Amino acid sequence: MRLTGWGFRYPSRHAWAARDVDLRVDPGERVLLTGPSGAGKSTLLHALAGLLGPDEGEQTGEITVDGRAPAEARARTGVVFQDPDAQLVMTRAGDDVAFGLENAGVRPERIWPAVESVLAEVGFPYGRDRATAALSGGQKQRLVLAGALAPRPGLLLLDEPTAQLDPDGAVLVREAVARATGARDTTLLVVDHDAEAWLPLVDRVVELRPEGGAVEHGPGWRPAPLRLPVRTPRPAGAVLLRAEAAGYTHRGAEQPALAATDVAVPAGRTLAVTGPNGTGKSTLALLLAGLRPPTTGRIAAAPALTAGLRRPDRPPHRWRADELVRRIGTVFQHPEHQFLTGRVRDELALGPLRSGAGDDAAHRRAEELMERLGLAALAEANPFTLSGGQQRRLSVATALATDPAVLVLDEPTFGQDRDTWGELVALLAEQQRDGRALVLVTHDAAVVRALADDELALQPTPVPA
Repeated sequence: MRLTGWGFRYPSRHAWAARDVDLRVDPGERVLLTGPSGAGKSTLLHALAGLLGPDEGEQTGEITVDGRAPAEARARTGVVFQDPDAQLVMTRAGDDVAFGLENAGVRPERIWPAVESVLAEVGFPYGRDRATAALSGGQKQRLVLAGALAPRPGLLLLDEPTAQLDPDGAVLVREAVARATGARDTTLLVVDHDAEAWLPLVDRVVELRPEGGAVEHGPGWRPAPLRLPVRTPRPAGAVLLRAEAAGYTHRGAEQPALAATDVAVPAGRTLAVTGPNGTGKSTLALLLAGLRPPTTGRIAAAPALTAGLRRPDRPPHRWRADELVRRIGTVFQHPEHQFLTGRVRDELALGPLRSGAGDDAAHRRAEELMERLGLAALAEANPFTLSGGQQRRLSVATALATDPAVLVLDEPTFGQDRDTWGELVALLAEQQRDGRALVLVTHDAAVVRALADDELALQPTPVPA
């Protein structure tokens, strides 16, 4: 693949997503693409996948794959993007992988053995008949990777392929990628903010710069160390929220998405919810956030959290939206699922306005959070055009905008570079010092070390194949 003076700008944006990029990757090379959040890494991968046509924005320079336009080389390109839901096309796991093999013209008798083999390679924990709708985010990520690897592509593009995976799952994915590219008949370009884990596999590291251009780093390059906040231990305050044998089973499912769980969420402390993919971490977050009722047990809010409610006896999932947003702030696993407006500035003002703040106060809060989280230059941008890391910071900012007493954040550090990670973690540490209760669903061991006072490690329950 080759890029010469390449750049791209989305139609609704004044700034270029990437520009002046010169990059050559020879057949069989394995390259790690790094750079600050918002530097254009995902945009570059979309372009190489042939997904950025004239209607998607303005393009400069030249970009080729195997000497052709990327769209003409799409049949030999395997891609894993940040949001696995956007790539799943079938209702059963095996069918989703087989779909790509059928499109590649693989003989029918070879399809299902290939499906079984590649699912095992990526550590997919279920049989091929598993419903894709019943999978956790990390399990979907493994399935999408299996679909990309199955046709044995000539070019493999991976965008944060381990970001939603537990540590063991991340190791399995890197091992699967190493096997798939070991014969050097597949070229690899991977974007991952967990850069150090990929260094033994890749041949070189290329850093995209937000001001334009790319810089190649030598074999001794290492990412800068993370900046951890200085924290002062403090005793727990009153319990604000409690799960009492709370569990959840999807309609028609044989096994619960979340087994009966007890947990207390006290003011002024941070609870990290950890564990393998598929143990119900995100489901627990939705229950605690009042966005889904448990099917067993209950979620109970303490008087300190229900003060001012018309019906303080009701559980959080039965509170009105304006009551909930003032008390519990939430970050979804996929941030784009919670955006409601067409501008970053409006997105941040929406919560305060709905909770009763005046227009001036709401927009002052929006400006403050944009400045703090490096989003000020994107105030007029559509949230759906932001990079994954920028979307994540915006979703965290929307959760903070109404100053809720409880924050429930699902993978809050996803997609962050070293600097934005440090700023985000410092901001969350401030919330705890101010007496708020934090619940962090995360696979990020560094954020657990930096912030967690308590840890709830969910465990898998046996499931049928």
